[in-house]
Amino acid sequence: MTFYKATFCSCLGALLFITATAHSQELRLGSVANDIPAVMYQRLSPLSSYLSKELGQPVTLQLSADMPAAIDAVVKKRVDISYLTPVAYLRAHQTGNARLVAKTVTDGKSSFQLMIAVKQDSPIKTVEQLIGKSFAFGDPAAKLQPAVVALAGVKIDQFAEVRYLGHYDNIARGVLSGEFDAGILKDTDATKWENHGLRVIYKSPPLPPYNIVVNGDVSEKLYEHIKAAFLKLDPKDPTQLEVIQALDKEYTGFAPATDKEYDIIRKLTAQPHTTKPGK
Repeated sequence: MTFYKATFCSCLGALLFITATAHSQELRLGSVANDIPAVMYQRLSPLSSYLSKELGQPVTLQLSADMPAAIDAVVKKRVDISYLTPVAYLRAHQTGNARLVAKTVTDGKSSFQLMIAVKQDSPIKTVEQLIGKSFAFGDPAAKLQPAVVALAGVKIDQFAEVRYLGHYDNIARGVLSGEFDAGILKDTDATKWENHGLRVIYKSPPLPPYNIVVNGDVSEKLYEHIKAAFLKLDPKDPTQLEVIQALDKEYTGFAPATDKEYDIIRKLTAQPHTTKPGK
């Protein structure tokens, strides 16, 4: 009897250990590189801590240097959850079956805008006056940026010079320093830099926003758990608002999202962004 009892206890202990190990399996949180790595780490750390508590599993950060790397990390399952741009989501969905979890909400709106900015004292007042000028973009893989500039009325090959500076803050500083006549910024970044000497001359139509995705291998149960954790974040709770606004100071939460909402991004990025075929 003692033998069987000891065997049972041993098996039960092993089972509990296996269950606990599976339950505490590490999840990895990735992101597009909207800022330098140190800043992105600061912005995402509160979210990884929050998710660790909500999911009952450690969630660690695994950041990428640029948009292609962030997409690749989702597609190749090097991250389980990721914070992506609209275009990054579409590519990760197309090539790796990434699934939308939630979309970001800014000041109560589940959309965002891209904006063209110049120095406050610049003589440039309209987008048309940018033809023949220098212009700063972010990541060369961010196809929505040139699509929005083309929508505003200027194709890439109509600029005298185009440079890709990686992060929005780099763009803002490049325009402020006079190195570039204009640049493109995300709405929340434009708002921040308007207070430091920039002036917005164009705002895109409302666009489906940045989002949270999971890779194609995440189980349905875990997907629903992750989704619930994001939708549960309440801006009226000061502690949870800190988590939300660490990611972006203008964010006020997350909302449910559908793939169809991103059809406008598919349409915009499918258009040619140069005036000459093949350029």
